[in-house]
Amino acid sequence: MLAAAGHGNTETRDRQPAVLNAPLFRTLADELESAHHKVVLDLGAASTRMLALLGRSSCLVEIADLARCGGIDALNMDVSDSARDEIAESLLPERFTADPVDYIFCWDLPNYLHPPGLSALMRAIAYRARPGARAHALVAYSERNMAAAPGRFLPTEDDKLVNAAAPGGQVAAPRYSPEDLGRIMDDFEIDRARLLANGMQEFLFRMRSR
Repeated sequence: MLAAAGHGNTETRDRQPAVLNAPLFRTLADELESAHHKVVLDLGAASTRMLALLGRSSCLVEIADLARCGGIDALNMDVSDSARDEIAESLLPERFTADPVDYIFCWDLPNYLHPPGLSALMRAIAYRARPGARAHALVAYSERNMAAAPGRFLPTEDDKLVNAAAPGGQVAAPRYSPEDLGRIMDDFEIDRARLLANGMQEFLFRMRSR
């Protein structure tokens, strides 16, 4: 069964964005194709391409769309840790099932969150995730600047990725190192990392056992 919740379902316009070979994303796509009764949390916008990929199996999909709902600015506010934790929890979708989350797609959202906001978000996710759950992320690494707004990554038929976001301005990239992320991500540890052709690092994180 496939279910989705979020703040909107939009489609890419007619463009030809560059194809990104993301082997760790493909690893998860292969796993999901044979998975049964898994829960997927997608922090990006809903898309028919991603839902079609997840529809290959009996996954339940929960969609947060943090960029579109103002979640980035909310998590980056200068508030107390407890208030930020409440914000993080409020940004995640209501649960459709008592089953914990197995897979999380963060896309490039970690680049746009300050360390306290990213920590709060991952704590809220860990609260509802299964030990061993895995999170996928794309982190700006080589370049000093990045797009001013998060990308909109869509899977291709061969499980690569294209960024269908409209071009815009640039801002300084935080360029989180693996060591930075190891400290910030709380209950999630780095499982694997790959440097991609576009200068981003692709990460798979695994939730620690409690």
